[in-house]
Amino acid sequence: MRLRHDTNGLHRVQDAAEFGRVAVLYGGASSEREVSLVSGQAVLAALRRRGVDVLGFDPADRPLADLTALGVERVWIALHGPGGEDGTVQGALEFLGVAYTGSGVMGSAIGMDKLRTKRLAQAVGVPTSDFVVLRAEADLDLALERLGLPLIVKPASQGSSVGMTRVEHAPDLSAAWQQARQFDPVVFAEPWISGGEYTVGMLQGQALPSIRIETPRSFYDYEAKYLRDDTRYLCPSGLSPAAEDHLARLALASLDACGAEGWGRADFMMDRTGRPLLLEINTVPGMTDHSLVPMAARAAGIDFDQLVWRILETSLVRRRSGS
Repeated sequence: MRLRHDTNGLHRVQDAAEFGRVAVLYGGASSEREVSLVSGQAVLAALRRRGVDVLGFDPADRPLADLTALGVERVWIALHGPGGEDGTVQGALEFLGVAYTGSGVMGSAIGMDKLRTKRLAQAVGVPTSDFVVLRAEADLDLALERLGLPLIVKPASQGSSVGMTRVEHAPDLSAAWQQARQFDPVVFAEPWISGGEYTVGMLQGQALPSIRIETPRSFYDYEAKYLRDDTRYLCPSGLSPAAEDHLARLALASLDACGAEGWGRADFMMDRTGRPLLLEINTVPGMTDHSLVPMAARAAGIDFDQLVWRILETSLVRRRSGS
């Protein structure tokens, strides 16, 4: 299956020595630490198989400044969630003059914020569902009136469906709001969308084949993502060529609107008319055995080790400070 929307100008590396010493950042202190450890170990093993001079580095165990003392020239970021995926570590690495994979500070920060992602997507013509920001108890009534039931409550800045709750009965909305606020003070509600769920990965400016996700759970939550064996992933997704191309264009437009670059993923739900609605983007997708970008890459003829290598190539986009 062909990739779409080729871009030019990215330097392709043939010799592992050209990367210099590489650190895989994984673990961290977010609610997604365990997933990050699994992703990071898989990336670390892949780079070692390709002959890269690489080491693992958990910023929960030691300060980032140690990267300089270790002679690290570039970083493969496998940190998920706040602190690793929201521009924080990206800014610290730029201060240290260490190159890194994926999106820069701005793209990472915006991509971690689901509300700003939705607003920017709308601005460039990408459809997304209606929403109500839940700032106070009065907003709960507004959400019920405007969105109806069922609906879903989300913290604005978590990944892996952390803190999300499907609400089917009005008296349960307050508890769902309080639970989401444990993860982020900014919380919003969206109407429940019952159509098919699709995701589109991006690698070096190209859209990967879409994946349709099917789960017996009420939605594609943390357990369905990482712990269940009955979640189904269909790739090819079954879309017509025209629908596949349309979804790819929406995904790339969403990522571009947020300033995401290098690699990433955009997630969609289909409404009752079959129109794709953007849920969110992800600037550091998972790299576990359940993860979606590696699955889509395989469908495009890119094996896991090659995918990890090509993501490392994205660290060549930004120059070290002063160079």
